[in-house]
Amino acid sequence: MTDVSIDAAETRLRRTPLAERHTALGAKFAPFGGWEMPLEYAGGGVLREHTAVRTDVGVFDVSHLGKVRVTGPGAAEFVNACLSNDLGRIEPGRAQYTLCCDEATGGVVDDIIAYLYADDHVFLIPNAANTAEVVRRLRAAAPPQVTVTDEHEAYAVLAVQGPRSADLLDALGLPTGHEYMSFSPATLDDVELTVCRTGYTGERGYELVVGAADAVTVWDALFAAEPTPQACGLAARDTLRTEMGYPLHGQDLSLEISPVQARTGWAVGWDKPAFWGRDALLAEKAAGPTRTLRGLTIAGRGIPRPGMAVFHGDTQVGTVTSGTFSPTNKQGIALALIDTAPALPDGTELQIDIRGRHTPAHLTRPPFTHPSVK
Repeated sequence: MTDVSIDAAETRLRRTPLAERHTALGAKFAPFGGWEMPLEYAGGGVLREHTAVRTDVGVFDVSHLGKVRVTGPGAAEFVNACLSNDLGRIEPGRAQYTLCCDEATGGVVDDIIAYLYADDHVFLIPNAANTAEVVRRLRAAAPPQVTVTDEHEAYAVLAVQGPRSADLLDALGLPTGHEYMSFSPATLDDVELTVCRTGYTGERGYELVVGAADAVTVWDALFAAEPTPQACGLAARDTLRTEMGYPLHGQDLSLEISPVQARTGWAVGWDKPAFWGRDALLAEKAAGPTRTLRGLTIAGRGIPRPGMAVFHGDTQVGTVTSGTFSPTNKQGIALALIDTAPALPDGTELQIDIRGRHTPAHLTRPPFTHPSVK
């Protein structure tokens, strides 16, 4: 999901309902997707926040993520004919990772989590910067009986992630026993919310969807409970998701990077009769992509960053799309689009041009680390 790269220039930034709580915790803010979001907090920063999620429990405010409700007779069928994955594979009460692709090119407009409530009710969580475009495309295609409602600012989302995330929610009497990629309604101090067994860190975790007016109540309850969680910002979210090899829209997925290239074909219902971009993606799959998303581990010093060139000998064979320092592995890691023509196997030594120096790296298959609890 796209919620960690930082926009260079933003105007009229929105603030989440928890902005005052972040300020009180000494958050360093940065603009992202039209929102002012906490990047990291005082008292430890990214390394502490990352480690808390890998070993204990952390809480992220991800209220900038979009919220879109699709309702009316045949709503699920309509969504299924638009988005890539097959909603027919899941039952009400389950969630699904899916893609909104461009009809003509098959490029990725956005990646989305779809929550199936019923045949006439689907709740979508797209990414902050892409919500308006997803809504526009759905509304343009919707039949008269289906309503697409943009509820972007009506709800807050809190991500509770880490091996002890269930312990924290148990302490508050919230449900934790449901299966991965499912959701359950709940009540906390008379506040209604939805507990989703989802997340973007690779660890066991939950995402709490709550009305914006009640977000502070839920946040305060989490931080008053035991085990005491660590507040985490978008910088730690980026290192965590990169360690798992999870794609970020705008870098690893985009209108120029298709699901076939990004190796997210598992989120495509190839046998469905219709979804946006179907013909283009089937053609690319049959022909074979000219480039695919691969993992790279840095053999020496240096931290890879998006846009850096990747070489095999003297020949450029790719470009880094996401790169960071892995706090878990204590080394640089990257995702990169690598040309398929050389047919380079995992383990092949390549070089990344890091500030003019060709730094050794090896092709590998993500994830770069394995979470302690799934």
